[in-house]
Amino acid sequence: MSSHSSLPDFVQQVRRDILRQVHKVNSGHPGGSLGCAEFFSVLYQEVLRYKSDFKMNGEGEDLFFLSNGHISPVYYSVLARSGFFPIDELNTFRLIDSRLQGHPTTHEGLPGVRIASGSLGQGMSVAIGAAEAKKLNQDDHLIYTLHGDGELQEGQNWEAIMYAAGNNIDNLIATIDYNGQQIDGSLKDVLPMGSLRAKFEAFGWHVIDVENGNDIDAIRKGLQKAKSMTGQGKPVCMLLHTVMGNGVDFMMHTHAWHGKAPNDDQLETALAQNPETLGDY
Repeated sequence: MSSHSSLPDFVQQVRRDILRQVHKVNSGHPGGSLGCAEFFSVLYQEVLRYKSDFKMNGEGEDLFFLSNGHISPVYYSVLARSGFFPIDELNTFRLIDSRLQGHPTTHEGLPGVRIASGSLGQGMSVAIGAAEAKKLNQDDHLIYTLHGDGELQEGQNWEAIMYAAGNNIDNLIATIDYNGQQIDGSLKDVLPMGSLRAKFEAFGWHVIDVENGNDIDAIRKGLQKAKSMTGQGKPVCMLLHTVMGNGVDFMMHTHAWHGKAPNDDQLETALAQNPETLGDY
């Protein structure tokens, strides 16, 4: 676990990892990954109660499921820097036969990853199943998930969201990366979602907003509040208002970097804005 004082350094190194992974293979998704660097860092360094000896069944520990699997660069960086696998394995991102594919997979047995994700809309259903298993096993640990806001345009989500509330799945905290961007443009231009708060509340969920989803203290407080609301008969949704491409000025506030790698000059500029803190791989 990280101390609060070192967490900003951790986040900065994660941003470097994201940029370097995507640049090396000229492929991947830096925008959403950068926007969630703070969230993943707080979650894995301070909040999740997990075991150092990874097992797929997840008994006796909190579980995290990444639904929007295309932001794997941030996931891999934080898993590696939290001790799940060697940091230098980040060099293999998206290479043939690597355990670090563009979307997380399970067939190669990467510690920390329990489901293959990237087919958007499925993570909520998987998480609810895991949450029900926890209840059946009388395991008081929690299920955490992350979803893209554009991903909620998939109808399967809303069946699952309705099911979770209808069956009192109150050991689930679902976070929405609410950056207002998706692959083809802004959320409001591609398919407006209206009020996500109103939607989740209408489906019977507790909802909290984290207005600055790139602020470590705000995320920390948001997750603490979300955790305090579990066990009260309803699932919990945390709307995390983030900035796509956060931390790299020319990538911020635009969908253009959803799935585009920086060239050599752009990488140099981006890394200069995020000096090395914990050591590159």
